[in-house]
Amino acid sequence: MKSSAVTSVVLAGGGTAGHVNPMLAVADELRARVPEARVLALGTTTGLEAELVPARGYRLWPVPRVPLPRRPSVDLLRLPGRLTSAVRAAEAAIDEIGAQAVVGFGGYVSTPAYLAARRRGVPVVIHEQNARAGLANKLGARWAARVGATFAGTSLPGAQVVGLPLRAEIAGLVAEREQDAAAARVRAADALGLDAALPTLVVTGGSSGAASVNAALAGSVEALLRAGIQVLHLTGKGKDAPVRTAVETATVAGSYEAARYQVREYLPEMHLALAVADLVVARSGAGTVCELAALGVPAVYVPLPIGNGEQRLNAAPLVDAGGGLLVDDADLTPAWVAQHVPALLADRSRLDAMADAARAAGVRDGAARVADLVGEAVAEATARAVSGSKA
Repeated sequence: MKSSAVTSVVLAGGGTAGHVNPMLAVADELRARVPEARVLALGTTTGLEAELVPARGYRLWPVPRVPLPRRPSVDLLRLPGRLTSAVRAAEAAIDEIGAQAVVGFGGYVSTPAYLAARRRGVPVVIHEQNARAGLANKLGARWAARVGATFAGTSLPGAQVVGLPLRAEIAGLVAEREQDAAAARVRAADALGLDAALPTLVVTGGSSGAASVNAALAGSVEALLRAGIQVLHLTGKGKDAPVRTAVETATVAGSYEAARYQVREYLPEMHLALAVADLVVARSGAGTVCELAALGVPAVYVPLPIGNGEQRLNAAPLVDAGGGLLVDDADLTPAWVAQHVPALLADRSRLDAMADAARAAGVRDGAARVADLVGEAVAEATARAVSGSKA
């Protein structure tokens, strides 16, 4: 099926960065193809999208938040009224710009968006970021014109593997590293106050942090510093004190350079950290896994031990390809870190092999692939409409 130019589209993907960032990446791709395209993003007034969407220059269309209860509760009784209001708001957005398609990325606002599109006869395109699909996308996939998945094996009907649409900062870093990776590393190190010549470990548990990861690294500070490793540890908001104490204790007792272990709660410019990283210790959310693969950065993935197990599934293909290591949360102890991380950072040939494997498994054009699906869905709908009018 040929792809049509998309001139008006409604996007739905609020709630978390995992939904909002791919949505904005696809919005940017569609606008790059048709600069005058009308783009509306559905979202709540309290989610991350309320800040990120306007900041990127797109109009946010407010939709009431509609959580889908997984068990009997008061929210279940309130669901019909909330859902009706949300669907009406989504229909109004579709009508406002005469949307040719609705593109959903999961999350609270996607369910009413899919239902509204169905009522308006507008094709739905879905992108599922995780290996295990969420409830909203499971529902929408039943009548979607196209379904894109980040990972192979995602159980949605008709899913095509398209990878994850990369946020602009990561896509820019990919291009920068392809031009001159060494120069990109030096620029990032200078911006962060790091030494580009030192083996560098980046530790992150995401914006909210991971207490168990923080504890494992805090307990291995001396081993890391003794090995000459430079560390950038992002603890999460309000979780930095124990790590800072561990660093201060280690430097006082052993006369190590405290500057080589940098502790921050959060880093808005995460792409800078990834530009200088030789190895990353992180949770395995879909965004983290896909960004590291696209950049060719080796990692120790520590899946979140609660939930539906999606983080383990997210990391598994990349780990199987040789681009990372998978360590259970309970097994990531100070002893494990001290034994394995310095040895890995000292083994340049092994790190290079892991980086090559990660890069080979990575997808760098996910946004373009999703935009192609949208164009195909629009072309298909247009062809049906023309055929119907001739009949």
